[in-house]
Formats: sequence, C-alpha cells, structure tokens
Amino acid sequence: MPPPRPRTADSIAEVVTSGLCIGCGLCEAVTGGRVRMTMTPLGGLRPTPADGFSPDEEAQLLAACPGVVCEPRVDPGDGPAPDPVWGSYTTMRYAWAGDPGIRFRAATGGVLTALGLHLLTADRVSFLLHVGPDPARPMHSRWVLSETPDQVLANTGSRYGPTAPLAGLGAALDRAEPFAIIAKPCDLGAVHRFAATDPRVDRLCVARLALVCGGQSRLGKSQDVLDDLGVGEDELTLFRHRGYGNPGPTRIETSDGRSFEKTYLEMWADEAGWQLETRCKLCPDALGEAADVAAADVWPGGAPTGDDEGFNGIIVRTAAGEALVRDAVLAGALVLGDPISPRQFDDLQPHQVRKKHALASRFAGLTGVGFPVIDTPGLRLDELGGNLDPERRTAEAAGTARRVREGRVAEPMPDVLSGPE
Repeated sequence: MPPPRPRTADSIAEVVTSGLCIGCGLCEAVTGGRVRMTMTPLGGLRPTPADGFSPDEEAQLLAACPGVVCEPRVDPGDGPAPDPVWGSYTTMRYAWAGDPGIRFRAATGGVLTALGLHLLTADRVSFLLHVGPDPARPMHSRWVLSETPDQVLANTGSRYGPTAPLAGLGAALDRAEPFAIIAKPCDLGAVHRFAATDPRVDRLCVARLALVCGGQSRLGKSQDVLDDLGVGEDELTLFRHRGYGNPGPTRIETSDGRSFEKTYLEMWADEAGWQLETRCKLCPDALGEAADVAAADVWPGGAPTGDDEGFNGIIVRTAAGEALVRDAVLAGALVLGDPISPRQFDDLQPHQVRKKHALASRFAGLTGVGFPVIDTPGLRLDELGGNLDPERRTAEAAGTARRVREGRVAEPMPDVLSGPE
C-alpha cells in the first residue's frame, strides 16, 4: 500500500479540529461577523461555529487561511535571490525609533510603532489596523482602528496571547480609505492570499508591517501568571507583556493599587510553559515574507542577557517597504544602524532557523497519520529539510506523529455557547 500523500484541510472545521487554526479572525471578517471568534477552553481564539459558512465563503477562506496555505509575497523589483531561511529581501539592518520615548516604551526598538506613526502623521494612511489590550479585560487583546497618534501609542506593545487582527479587516476595507496593518506573519500571509479574491486589499492597504514571531501563546500562559500571584482577572487594570526597557518586564497592576513585575527571563525561561499554539510549532513563515517590512528581536544567541536601549533588526522586502523606511529616516521617525547579513540573523534568531529546517519532517509526520498539512509554495521547506541529517529527519517526523496519536494536536470543535471574544 503506497504511503499517504500530503493534503490540505478541505474545510475550516478541519483546519480547527486538526490544530492548524491560529485564530487570525479572517472568518469573522468574511462572514460580516456572523461567525465570531470565541475563546475556547484551550485558550485560543477560534471561529464559531466553525462549520457555519456558505460554500462561497468557505472557498474564499480556504484560499487564504493560514492553516491551509502560506506563501511569500514576492516584489518583482530587483533584489538578491531569496535566502533559503530568510526569503526575499532588499535590506537587513539594525534600526530603532527616532523618538527616545517610543523606543523606551516599545517591546524592542519601537520600529513598527515608529513606522505606523510616520504613515499616519505624513497622511499616507487614514488609520492603522492592529491590536491592543482590551480596556475592559487587560489580559485579552482586540483589534483596533487607530486614527490618531495617541490611539496608536495606547495600542502598542507585544501581546503574548491570542489576537485576531483580521476580524477587523472587513471594517477597514469598508471605510474605502488607505490604511496600514501591523500584525503577525501568519495574518499578513492571509491578507496577501485574500487580495486575490478582494481587490480592495491591494488598493487600500498601502503598508504591511510584521513582527518576526516566536509564536502565539494561548491565554493559559497569562492565566498561569495570575494564578501564581494570587490575582483574579477581574482585578486587573494593566497586563503589559514587555516594554519600558528592552525587553522590559511583564507588569501587572490591579484596581486596589497593587503591582507585580516579572523579568523577561523569569517569564519565558521555561519553554515547556510557553503554551504555544500548535499552528506556531508548524509555522512555515514566522519571518514575515508577506510583509513590506518585518521587525525582529536581535539578541546574540537568541535570548537577552539584560535590558538594553532597544534595537530591532529590520528585513525590508518590497519597494514600498524601502520607500517607507527611507521616508521615516528622513523625517527622523526611524534611525538605521549597521547592516545585518542573513547568516548574522541566523545567530540572532536561531530558533527560527531550527524550525525552518525541521518543518518538512514535521509535515511528513502529519501526513503519515492522515492529518492535513499547510501548502507552502515558494517557502523552500523541502530544500531546508534536505539539509537535516537522516536521524534528525526521522526523529522530527516520528515525534510529530506521536503527538498526534497522544491527542496533543487535534482540537474539539469550538462550543457555540462559549460567547464572542
């Protein structure tokens, strides 16, 4: 009997139940809010009901869903050949916000905030689509359309937990005004694919900005912090994951005036407690290959040894990204530092390199037990996977298959009674 052939999910429900949903929110946008993103008991945002789509809606979603397909957005302009790990780019270098206050408050060097603010103040866009803390529930995040610098600043910073920025994509497009989006690489991959069925995307979304992503934690990671401190979620007035220094502390404040802080290393030293979404462990593009500009942490060896002034590494991928960076530098919104080579980036983000090499084998493990995989045209996974020694390839595939058999990959259908997030 021949081995099974790789396949992708044939429904959004299968994306969800196979553990490939990242909760981007596109399902909510396409259905005009009829299907809502809800928080599941596992601590992730999922479309609910996950089988509540018309045939046309489901076809449009399956063509763009990051649990089905992921591909780079290649600029036809001149540039070096795609790097096997980092993809197509025109510029790689250190950068940080020109405003010292933004740089200090930012999760890293403030590059994404600085670029977003520059687009707004230079009248290049009418608003930004991004995410920020929910004022009513600070541990949770929600999508926002920021029209003023104050609104942008109120919604900056890393959100280590479920975010669904594309739930706001329909509202952004319906305004028929130029806008920019700041989101995760998987979200921007969905935006890129969605543009093929909605021409408003390429006409109105003038800048796509991504963080280089280490993975999205489930809400349980934040809840564990509260449990350790003996703080109830209903007592929170602030839950800030990073910033006020690079990387800065996780800070919690309560309505009765108490405050608590954990350093970045205290928060993330135990990788077993990260509670990453399954889709993140199988992510073909955490590096923002569908973005105009991607911004990364740049710690030698991949982890901080203490706080610093705040530095990003930027990967500029398109002519639009180059123009944005150039204009932001001329306006004083952005400062550029030394160039970074792809192999230097390997040392700054070694976990990304390891994952990119392992993915072909992990997908083989899924295929071997009948689970769907993600289609990855143009992302070079087979080339990278071929560089692994045979023993590691076998171990990666076997480990993935074992996790499926142990029930650590599949998810139940979301409960329609869970309520909207």
